[in-house]
Amino acid sequence: MSQTTDQATKRSRVNVRRSDVMELVTAEVASHYKSSMVERLRDMHGELVIGNTTLRLAQQFGFCYGVERAIDLAYASRKVFPENRIYLIGEIIHNPEVNRQLVDMGIVSLPWQELSEDYDNLNADDVVIVPAFGAPTSFMDKIDAKGCYVVDTTCGDVMKVWRRVRSYAKDNFTSVIHGKAVHEETRATASRALGENGCGNYLIILTLADTDFVCEYIAGKVSREEFLKRFDGAISPGFDPDLHLDRVGIANQTTMLKSETEEIQNRIKSAILSRDGDTGRFQMFDTICGATQERQDALFDMLRKPLDLLLVVGGYNSSNTAHLVEIGEQSLPTFFIRNAECLASLEKIIHYDLHAKQEIASCYPEIFSGDKSAVIGITAGASCPNNLIEDTIVKVFLMRGIPIEQIHNALVASA
Repeated sequence: MSQTTDQATKRSRVNVRRSDVMELVTAEVASHYKSSMVERLRDMHGELVIGNTTLRLAQQFGFCYGVERAIDLAYASRKVFPENRIYLIGEIIHNPEVNRQLVDMGIVSLPWQELSEDYDNLNADDVVIVPAFGAPTSFMDKIDAKGCYVVDTTCGDVMKVWRRVRSYAKDNFTSVIHGKAVHEETRATASRALGENGCGNYLIILTLADTDFVCEYIAGKVSREEFLKRFDGAISPGFDPDLHLDRVGIANQTTMLKSETEEIQNRIKSAILSRDGDTGRFQMFDTICGATQERQDALFDMLRKPLDLLLVVGGYNSSNTAHLVEIGEQSLPTFFIRNAECLASLEKIIHYDLHAKQEIASCYPEIFSGDKSAVIGITAGASCPNNLIEDTIVKVFLMRGIPIEQIHNALVASA
């Protein structure tokens, strides 16, 4: 065994969860992201009424356990390794505020799209943080070969999906992954779907239209060339649909919309049944993240009562947050905002348009003018910290002509 490999074996994973370190981390994280206002509002079942303004906060929102753990471990890494160079593969989570804090700690982001020369320049004294999404096996192999200290923050729910797709590969089933082909988590999952010997296969599908196309291929209604063209960049190397759609198992990016994943499962299952007369060559397993589902369910529950407007707070590249926006858009005016600064004025909301895939400005003065009663809902994705939610709550009331002192008084009066 080479010296480099021996170092990699010794340093493959580092536990930074020391009691003395975590006490300091807990205090620092709380100072950056916690909000007593949000916690108080949660205790009040998420509703605060001041004058003619009603604000409703979904019962489940913001940081999940996996995100909290990833942030804690990233903060702890700097305290355990105060002098070392610390790198992070991509972003720890999809929230610009959290990632900015890590940059301020001197944690440097490595490219996650490909193994660039930045990885060649790593050495055995460097620390590499694996984000909550995980990382492809090729990245992990490269880091291990360099003998780096590795702090792995991969979410446990993501690793459950990895175990599932590995089992599919072992049983000679192709993993059909519901997700975004360019998302960090899906790329990491796809690499595990190749199996231990690299002989497994995967197909990544995003939409129900993609699903129907796969079903049409299974039914013999579209050509092999059409299939390979449509899914270029979303299939395993050497993918042959004539061979690799014979036995399929469904998995998913953990942050997808559960109802859509279930519909994908049902449609592909029906296609297999029509082709084979049974479903012996089809497997499925629910791998939606529990926190993602809780936040979706909480939003559906909040939407049962009338709202005039919904604000969804979070990073624009956050998949689970985007799905909350999709749910809201089906019922009422919904705005996807990064933070309270997007509430620019009484006349203008800066928000991300999922369909145009860009940030735009929309006018909605009748809600924020304060001249008439309004019911405004707020929710946030699993990667959004409570301090950003508090800022949004305060900004909404301020734009309705209600000062922060009155907000605090109302919270105290409800205690």
